[in-house]
Amino acid sequence: MYKKVSTDMNFVGREKEAEAFWKEHDIFQKSMEEKEGCPEYTFYDGPPTANGKPHIGHVLTRVIKDMIPRYRTMKGYKVPRKAGWDTHGLPVELEVEKLLGLDGKDQIEGYGLEPFIDKCKESVWKYKGMWEDFSSTVGFWADMEHPYVTYDNNFIESEWWALKQIWDKKLLYKGFKIVPYCPRCGTPLSAQEVAQGYKDVKERSAIVRFKVKDEDAYILAWTTTPWTLPSNLALCVNPGETYVKVKAADGHVYYMAEALLDTVLGKLAEEGTPAYEVLETYVGKDLEYKEYEPLYQCAADSAEKQHKKAFYVTCDNYVTLTDGTGVVHIAPAFGEDDANVGRNYELPFVQLVDEKGDMAAETPFAGVFVKKADPMVLKDLDERGLLFDAPKFEHSYPHCWRCDTPLIYYARESWFIKMTAVKDDLIANNNTINWIPESIGKGRFGDWLENVQDWGISRNRYWGTPLNIWECECGHMHSIGSIAELKEMSDNCPDDIELHRPYIDDVTITCPECGKQMHRVPEVIDCWFDSGSMPFAQHHYPFENEDLFKQQFPADFISEAVDQTRGWFYSLLAISTLLFNKAPYKNVIVLGHVQDENGQKMSKSKGNAVDPFDALETYGADAIRWYFYSNSAPWLPNRFHGKAVVEGQRKFMGTLWNTYAFFVLYANIDGFDATKYTLEYDKLGVMDKWLLSKLNTLTKTVDQHLANYRIPESARALQDFVDDMSNWYVRRSRERFWAKGMEQDKINAYMTLYTALVTVSKVAAPMIPFMTEEIYQNLVKSIDASAPESIHLCDYPEVQEELIDEKLEADMDNVLKLVVMGRACRNTSNIKNRQPIGQMFVKAGFDLPEFYQEIVADELNVKNVKFTDDVRDFTSYSFKPQLKTVGPKYGKMLGGIKAALDQLDGNAAMDEINETGSLKLDINGQEVTLFKEDLLIDTAQIEGYVSENDNGITVVLDTNLTEELLEEGFVRELISKIQTMRKEAGFEVMDKIVVTYKGSEKAEAVFADNCAQVCSEVLAVSAEKAEPVGFVKEWKINGEAVSMGVEKEGR
Repeated sequence: MYKKVSTDMNFVGREKEAEAFWKEHDIFQKSMEEKEGCPEYTFYDGPPTANGKPHIGHVLTRVIKDMIPRYRTMKGYKVPRKAGWDTHGLPVELEVEKLLGLDGKDQIEGYGLEPFIDKCKESVWKYKGMWEDFSSTVGFWADMEHPYVTYDNNFIESEWWALKQIWDKKLLYKGFKIVPYCPRCGTPLSAQEVAQGYKDVKERSAIVRFKVKDEDAYILAWTTTPWTLPSNLALCVNPGETYVKVKAADGHVYYMAEALLDTVLGKLAEEGTPAYEVLETYVGKDLEYKEYEPLYQCAADSAEKQHKKAFYVTCDNYVTLTDGTGVVHIAPAFGEDDANVGRNYELPFVQLVDEKGDMAAETPFAGVFVKKADPMVLKDLDERGLLFDAPKFEHSYPHCWRCDTPLIYYARESWFIKMTAVKDDLIANNNTINWIPESIGKGRFGDWLENVQDWGISRNRYWGTPLNIWECECGHMHSIGSIAELKEMSDNCPDDIELHRPYIDDVTITCPECGKQMHRVPEVIDCWFDSGSMPFAQHHYPFENEDLFKQQFPADFISEAVDQTRGWFYSLLAISTLLFNKAPYKNVIVLGHVQDENGQKMSKSKGNAVDPFDALETYGADAIRWYFYSNSAPWLPNRFHGKAVVEGQRKFMGTLWNTYAFFVLYANIDGFDATKYTLEYDKLGVMDKWLLSKLNTLTKTVDQHLANYRIPESARALQDFVDDMSNWYVRRSRERFWAKGMEQDKINAYMTLYTALVTVSKVAAPMIPFMTEEIYQNLVKSIDASAPESIHLCDYPEVQEELIDEKLEADMDNVLKLVVMGRACRNTSNIKNRQPIGQMFVKAGFDLPEFYQEIVADELNVKNVKFTDDVRDFTSYSFKPQLKTVGPKYGKMLGGIKAALDQLDGNAAMDEINETGSLKLDINGQEVTLFKEDLLIDTAQIEGYVSENDNGITVVLDTNLTEELLEEGFVRELISKIQTMRKEAGFEVMDKIVVTYKGSEKAEAVFADNCAQVCSEVLAVSAEKAEPVGFVKEWKINGEAVSMGVEKEGR
């Protein structure tokens, strides 16, 4: 029959067995093969980098990305799930640099490009095995035997095709621009990369005195980057704002914005002496071309060599008066706004910082890294009397997302894709995507697109997809779109050419314009272009698999963390818009970050990071999966901690497992084989019909939720059903399973619970794949060899609409409401459920047939349940004013209102509110009308009765206990204590026992009078008044002492 089920909650070992079963029997592969010819549902897997270890956030992304494809497979779709590896880029290079003990580009080139690239290829697979083990442990199913790899020649060739398409559309260009630049890595970064690396930093800014030419006065200008001051060429004011010339208390004359005078000069004031005196007022435009003396001679020398005018005031609307002095220092080589001003005024170009981020030899700070030069510049200006102030400030500053170096905004030649030209198409395509949540697609991502910038595509590095542009000294440039084209145009391209540096750098082509040799530009491309090309490059499109690509594009579903709005989500949409002018995915679930239990970001340095392997070994994959599905909406931050995981496991998985264990225990005792019986609906009782109705409602509800990517809602529906099945159906049906023989009622109970367990396991299989496999193998496969080999080869259950009975469900919901309220009454009166109660009165907007009333009575251990329209004899109401609404309306009358409410007949007042919706009071001759929201209404208890109110339902328990009721309660306590002793003594469920007892006179008398009932309930063959033997315990029951012993029959 069924394998015996252990009730321990340690699922890890069982999960490893399921994992081994899937591998041994190729269940994932079979789930794909069996769906050949079915409609396709395409999922794109965002490629991780295999030279970094998985973290706990990857568990979240893996389990969301696994669950939806599992569900769709069960719904009859073929779901291609090709895994991928992101293998290029700075992260790999930095890892190899560390490994080889190199530091920077000079040392890489000294080491040799070819051996360095070989090491990069090795490095990308450093943690491949760990990732594969991790994916398998967490239950992530994807084709990892045939992954796409971004460094593969075929993948790169597809990217070259894409870049050539973009080139031919004149959207790929070379430009001299201010770019975010990492001096450590020696390469520019894209806007989406910059967005990933902001940090809050505390620094010193500078308010600098610029000496006005031929005037004993200074212009006060502000900068947050003192290291750019040696490259200063101009100052800038807002042309429409008000500026002033003032005599300051420090003896100097200053020009600055009027609105910021007190902020900047206020501290100069002393008692009796104002901080400043206004001498003249201007608009910003009046100051245009006002000249000042150069701050540093090195900038003046450079400007002079270029024969261009500098060191004067310029105007631009970008200058604001929110901080600083209203005057900004301009260094056109180090900022987009500065560069615009430089172009508009034809300023010279001075860049006194080299590509390593070190100050140039011409400056007084030669060889010093820019950020380390800041305090040196401040000190120099202070010693020269030119530093007015160096206020501290905190701001968010971009750092390299991989090496953590502060970025600098730096003018250089780079290659760009003109995304601004397709902005409208990007927005239109984004509007076709179903974003979950919508707010990110319309908000965060939509705003990013509204302000889209040209994509800085080139990187001055080594390990990446080479930019496929060849240029000639005559100025002609050509984009190569395939290996075939390269070989056709080149005389020295090897047959087995590898599309990486340094090999591709040696390949030249003949210039079609002048006949000379053309050489490839030295740059590689942004690795985000790699991952964004995966929809077509994974298939080597357009060189092969054209039909396959078209069949699987766009994706039906993708999912990654929220930071991918400016990463993979964007690069996918950008490239797809450029090439195909359509969205590359239809549905996207955005995932929040995983935090620690205090809501803090996890990091190794803080010591609060959770090792995913430790977590999986401790709690098991299903428990963690369930936590992420049920805890909160996927896009919200998830606070991950063990207590929450264990609690979720206990409430849902533990309840389901214990119900399954209960079924197996009694099915084995009775030799029940589900294949030998059928469910005959007409023969079923109300409880059975109710559970089957709830089961089919659940199946329908979860199907609708998952079809619309509503994950927490699906989890809640499952949890509620399992709770109903265990704590209501099984609780109410236990005695049917305990009954002797195999009558129809018992068969009905077994078949109903069996059907529910198998069906709910199938519904839950995409979410908790390990545990549901275990249940399926034992309940189904063990007795039916013809059943599918795995639960994950089963179809999603069909909804049997004819079994859904909404009236039955509504009635049972009302039963449960009354039971919950009745239990609350018992808790209030401190009367245990084992103590029978005589009467329960119910006032409600519904009535219940006698069958349901009997359930309520039995569940609450009440002799009689009576529905009534009037509970005045048992309960009343008290009223107080709701101060936040009554106070503002009636003010001084509040005291009188309180007194009047205290004097009311509670029941009459409640009737008035229910009939008219309000309560009228006479306060000193003035009528006051109070509505329900103006009142705090409490139930007033009458002695001998206890009541509960909720949503128009009132439940009253009569707590007056007769001698007969007390004795019956005593008997129930005796039975409960003996059942506890059976369990503690380690007896099996069906073991028959002998009971011995002695105690107070009353206890012995009650035991003797009710011996037959006690023996029947506890499977005792006899109960004798004698010195207790066997497993013995002493008890106090209703204040009466009793000692009892239990032992197996025949011992």
